[in-house]
Amino acid sequence: MEYTPVTAADFAAIDDLPDWELLDGGVIRATFGMPTFPAGASLISAISGLAEHAVHHPDLELRYPGKVQVDLTTHDAGGLTTLDTDLARQITRTAQAMGAE
Repeated sequence: MEYTPVTAADFAAIDDLPDWELLDGGVIRATFGMPTFPAGASLISAISGLAEHAVHHPDLELRYPGKVQVDLTTHDAGGLTTLDTDLARQITRTAQAMGAE
């Protein structure tokens, strides 16, 4: 599979991923505050469905009272690609639709 790399400068120029930050190692991270722990678990489930459809799987963490942390990187490409930014957009829209704060 071919991947289109996203540089730090490219990521900084993206204006529709305000929930996401670029970490060292070509990883982007967002944390979504859900109103309850079960709502956070529901978001994890929804993200899992998006990831399966994209055949691209993020690292997910659920913390009380409903914080969902999502890390994305393309391991096969050794860093950030458009596969990550595309999935990040879908995750953000889904989290907002589900009531993320």
